Amino acid sequence: MSIASLIDPIPAEGGHVRFDNLDHWLQGRTLYGGASALVAYTAAIRAFPDLPPLRAAQVAFVAPTAPEAELRREIVRQGRNVAQVRSEIWCEGKCTLTAFWLFGTSREANAHHPAAPVADWPGSPEEAEPAMAGKGPAFIQHNFEIRRAQDVRGPGDPVVRRWARLNDREGLDAVSELILLGDVLPPGAMRAMKRQGPISSINWSFNLLETQPATRDGWWLSENASQHADGGYSSERLRLWNADGKQVLDGMQSVAIFG
Repeated sequence: MSIASLIDPIPAEGGHVRFDNLDHWLQGRTLYGGASALVAYTAAIRAFPDLPPLRAAQVAFVAPTAPEAELRREIVRQGRNVAQVRSEIWCEGKCTLTAFWLFGTSREANAHHPAAPVADWPGSPEEAEPAMAGKGPAFIQHNFEIRRAQDVRGPGDPVVRRWARLNDREGLDAVSELILLGDVLPPGAMRAMKRQGPISSINWSFNLLETQPATRDGWWLSENASQHADGGYSSERLRLWNADGKQVLDGMQSVAIFG
């Protein structure tokens, strides 16, 4: 299923929509989190096409998202510089995803502080060793190319870092690409798990550091790092850099760890 097939059915007027042939975008029994977040984001910007650039988002993965859905979206507040939009996905009368998007115009900078350069630069993605070929959930096997960006394998520090890019980016703007790709890796806590077991993203909050992010040949360096794990949950920091090591996204996520 192509990117176009995923977002083309989304109507500007919202309401009921059906997505066909979702098998390649599934993670277990639900739509992959990045794909469902992209659906909610696309619903928002198609409903309100004159919004300023996206600056930040808060996404809650409430329940499994199915092919038959209802899309709801509304402007919560629109000021002179900032617009705040809520969009939701409903399936069978229940909310499965709710997202809050913050859009803001650029203003003259009263502070300028660039993000720190990436630590432990892994080298270029072109030189990296392939990873997860033929492995992982359906959405990774069919839609992403993953390459290694750290030497550690198996248990160790609770950090997972990989180069990642979409196999098919045709017709996708860079911000939508980051939303689709930002949740692609397993949590860093995976390296600290005592035994194999299911994991599930509960939410995802992020700030975009670039309103027009760009990279080389579609490659983004993705890192998930567990800041604290206990009681069946992990607090994760999610970051994305472009192929030259410039950070473009900074986020946080809560992950449920079962088993």
